[in-house]
Amino acid sequence: MTAVTAAKVARGGGSRDLAGTGALLRLALRRDRIMIPMWVVLLGLTVVSMGSTLETLYDTPAQRAEVAASMNANGSLRAMYGPVFSDSIGGLVAWRIGGMAAVLAAVMSLLIVVRHTREEEETGRQELLSAAMVGRRAPLTAALLAALVANGALTLIITAGLANTGRPAGGSLALGLAIGGTGMLFAALAAIAAQLTESARLAKGLTGAALGLAFVLRAAGDAASQGGSPRTESGGASSPLTWVSPVGWAENLRAFADERWWVLLLFLAAIASAVCVAYTLTARRDLGMSFLPARPGPARAAASLSGVFGLAWRLQRTTLLGWALGFAFAGAVFGGVAEGVADVVGDNAQTRAIVERMGGQQVLADAFLAAIVGMLGMVAALYGAGSVLRLRGEETGDLAEPVLAGAVRRLRWAASHLVIAYLGSVVVLAVGGLALGISYGLAVEDVGGQIGPVLGAALAQIPAVWVLTSLAVLLFGVVPKASAAAWAVIGGCLVIGWVGPALKLPDWAMDLSPYGHLPKLPGAEVTATPFVWLLALAAVLLAAGLVGFRRRDIG
Repeated sequence: MTAVTAAKVARGGGSRDLAGTGALLRLALRRDRIMIPMWVVLLGLTVVSMGSTLETLYDTPAQRAEVAASMNANGSLRAMYGPVFSDSIGGLVAWRIGGMAAVLAAVMSLLIVVRHTREEEETGRQELLSAAMVGRRAPLTAALLAALVANGALTLIITAGLANTGRPAGGSLALGLAIGGTGMLFAALAAIAAQLTESARLAKGLTGAALGLAFVLRAAGDAASQGGSPRTESGGASSPLTWVSPVGWAENLRAFADERWWVLLLFLAAIASAVCVAYTLTARRDLGMSFLPARPGPARAAASLSGVFGLAWRLQRTTLLGWALGFAFAGAVFGGVAEGVADVVGDNAQTRAIVERMGGQQVLADAFLAAIVGMLGMVAALYGAGSVLRLRGEETGDLAEPVLAGAVRRLRWAASHLVIAYLGSVVVLAVGGLALGISYGLAVEDVGGQIGPVLGAALAQIPAVWVLTSLAVLLFGVVPKASAAAWAVIGGCLVIGWVGPALKLPDWAMDLSPYGHLPKLPGAEVTATPFVWLLALAAVLLAAGLVGFRRRDIG
């Protein structure tokens, strides 16, 4: 495409720019025929089932009012879950699972859009497709429509499911639209990221960073707002930080609590603006190019790139730096809001029980810190799995063959990335734990006394992180086409850790997650047994994965 043609397309566009959109959409839905239904059905049923579970736990209006009051009175818990705007069952569903479901819908959407835009260009498949009658804007349109189908189905399941279980139809629709709207907004942001970068991994990373920032802004805003701005107190004066976060928009739609339907206009405006930007950008670049192109390297490679370990470090160091910065920021924010949790929770038995099930039976402040550390550990597994699956990306992108065609053995090549995956998870947890300890220590004026226990608690998550990392290695080595299932397993562990304590899931269900076997640190009693078993399991999974990789074909 010449510059003249590109300029013409950018000015006017036309129906030919969308030629082939239908065929590409059918192809995308055909390729994602398993991934999209799994995301939509599991996430939708999780939200719908939350209503009956909460109805069993809090079966009287007095109990629900007590839970709502105690949650809104605590800045730390507002930061984690958001405020409770209504003590009805529907309001508790929106409080307990609404924010988490919105984040997961955003993750689903960014994966769909990047997979069918930048990843197609990176692997060269888009060039083959473009040889047919495919318009310039057709791939982006098909990717956004695929995300729209997924989010539309998710909205429908949540709305119909909640309404059929007796929740008000208006609130059910508002919660469904809040979750689906958040998903579509991050689909549009992923479309922009796909135009800016040459790498699908970097596009996912940029969108994921935006999602992480949105979550932290929402948490900081809710922690700062007095009383969580519940309907019965301040009538809706949320923090400005909450209003700059799309996750905060989903919350402030206030499903089941005198819905603010006008908040949907924020979603519509933001989605429309982001889609327009993405279309403008895609019309002004060549296929395979980006607005943030990779810089050409020096004429001579550094000595560090003479081996596969140096190459792997060069490929993964930016990702590791981004994760470390994110963990440092999250640790600092949550450490700052952890002060005074014991004083606010006080004698409220239900709130104390939720915190203790997440963080253990020790002093309540330590239990809250343990809950935060546990969440950092679960998120760190995403880094570990992502680093491992970089091997699959190198393989399917035909980048592994030139390396393996030389004197580099398969296991040595795999080890070069796995060392970064395993040690990198230690680094991000150490950074997060250090930031959490310093921030909390400053809040309680005891930095020296808090850094050690909190840092140790963060590092104690490593065996569970490594189990999930090794599971990703097993999938890559034995069933490479199903490598993406590692994300589903980690997502399941996140859901168990996030909603399991509040839902009082039985022990066997909590034990499905490797994190359920770790002591709740800081404060709990420590024994070596769970660490030894988890490390042994991680080693077995790693060995099985490497054996499978050694024996299978490449590609």
